[in-house]
Amino acid sequence: MSDVMPLATPRTALRRPRVGFLGVGRIGLHRMGAIVETGAVETAAIFDPSPEMAAAARELTPEALLVGSPEALLDQRLDGIVIASPSALHAAQSIVALEKGIAVFCQKPLGRTRDETAAVVETARRMNRLLSVDLSYRYTDGMRRIRDLITSGELGTVFAVDLTFHNAYGPSKPWFYDKALSGGGCVIDLGVHLVDLLLWALDFPEVVQVRSKLFAKGLPILRDGDEVEDYAVATLELANGVVARIACSWHLQAGWDAVIAADFYGTKGGASLKNVDGSYLDFAAEQYRGTQREVLSLPPDAWGGRAAAAWAERLAAGERFDPESERLVTVADVLDRIYGR
Repeated sequence: MSDVMPLATPRTALRRPRVGFLGVGRIGLHRMGAIVETGAVETAAIFDPSPEMAAAARELTPEALLVGSPEALLDQRLDGIVIASPSALHAAQSIVALEKGIAVFCQKPLGRTRDETAAVVETARRMNRLLSVDLSYRYTDGMRRIRDLITSGELGTVFAVDLTFHNAYGPSKPWFYDKALSGGGCVIDLGVHLVDLLLWALDFPEVVQVRSKLFAKGLPILRDGDEVEDYAVATLELANGVVARIACSWHLQAGWDAVIAADFYGTKGGASLKNVDGSYLDFAAEQYRGTQREVLSLPPDAWGGRAAAAWAERLAAGERFDPESERLVTVADVLDRIYGR
């Protein structure tokens, strides 16, 4: 009998999930970069209707295949797909991908209405596939610190919240101003982040009442009409007693490129997240005790791609449907109620 021990068989390296990218414009390309940086997944293929944008994205991962259509992208034996196409396509594209057993990370809004959103979530549940939406402001350092203060009770009983997102410019693409394609104006574009932050920070209490007023070019419009709003204000009453005011706009003459804030007021203190000097990217957070204030976080904070990176890492870890995805339907329901539908 030989006294030479056989060599151990090398462990087979775990296969990284294959991910496709559907739309690589400005935001899509940034999210792609964040996902690639994790090293958790393999970039299998890219589609964008602009050959120039697709080629620019491929520079991040030269091994990726450029394909000529969304259908060709879905035929690449994908484990996951990142969707950054126009809003009207989100729900249908997500459902087709999920039906093929492909996990989805989608830009907001997931659907133009509650029903569209619910259909996507139900498909993800039925197919047992991971589903996430790019509600990225949750991932700012400041907002996470504020949520921790609320959860720990350090602010006491939170009873009032003010949330604001004013964009001095508004979208550049025409489809944003067609309600049939976009689902709405500044509310579904910007207000979705505010509704999500409110409910997420407070652990998703029931919204018992919604009142809202929509404007276009300074004039009131029907909430359930065909016009797209460029200014909106809504008051939400929650089952836990909180009253919240939400305001958002496009093209508002507010003296800055953007005005973004989330202010939480409790019986023992308050906390606030605010953008710095009109920036879309830089945020500061503070905690208040009476007239005293304490800094919670300051720029820099590379938060923009964290939601996408987290999805990629969860996909690589083998995660499937997460019941927390049901919260996406809750947010969409509130948006429908703001729109009076």
